[in-house]
Amino acid sequence: MKIMTFNTQHCQNYITRKIDFEAMAKVIRDSGADFVGLNEMRGKGTNIEYEKQVEILSSLTGMKYYGFGDAIMVGGENPYGNGFLSNIPVVEWEKIMIPDSVGEKTPTHETRCILKITLEGGITVLVTHFGLNDDEKENAVKTVLENLENEKCILMGDFNVTPDDEFLTPIKERMTDTADAFSAPLLSFPSDEPRIKIDYIFVSRDIKVISADIPAIIASDHRPHTAEIEF
Repeated sequence: MKIMTFNTQHCQNYITRKIDFEAMAKVIRDSGADFVGLNEMRGKGTNIEYEKQVEILSSLTGMKYYGFGDAIMVGGENPYGNGFLSNIPVVEWEKIMIPDSVGEKTPTHETRCILKITLEGGITVLVTHFGLNDDEKENAVKTVLENLENEKCILMGDFNVTPDDEFLTPIKERMTDTADAFSAPLLSFPSDEPRIKIDYIFVSRDIKVISADIPAIIASDHRPHTAEIEF
């Protein structure tokens, strides 16, 4: 099974700075992924640029099972959040909100969510995007841990932390980082000249990781992260 996490920056082409669905769809098609977790996706809103982006990518990639979950409403009426595409039938899925931090908020604080998807065969996938601030990350990690399954479980997304960050410790205690299969360290952001790795795919201990990669692709501002796994 091939899986991928991809922060599309609302399907904005990193070179042209324009919405480019075909460029994002090509990355997904070329990956051969059976399941893709998507970050920074738009839904249908009042702003003309807010379209059903996940549905559009589903059509362009031929991945017929899909979903979108808004974390915030930009300008009050324009949904923004996470999505997924799957070739494997989806049994059910839900949006789980990550609690907002308590106390004073900064301009970088942003409500986040997790999509929890159950695939045919009893596979659970969590797609998430952590906030930028430490208090947001604490809430995100806690919410993730509360929703992990012990078997056939995959966690993916943009975590906004580097591999040595202590926020990842409780996740690594329960799951395997597919990046351990890299033949050499690989970075994911920014896509043209990556300086850090902030995108991850973790799997439960019962899943075997065959390979993993962050291909040198410039489409979004993030490079995609892929993994080949076996149950």
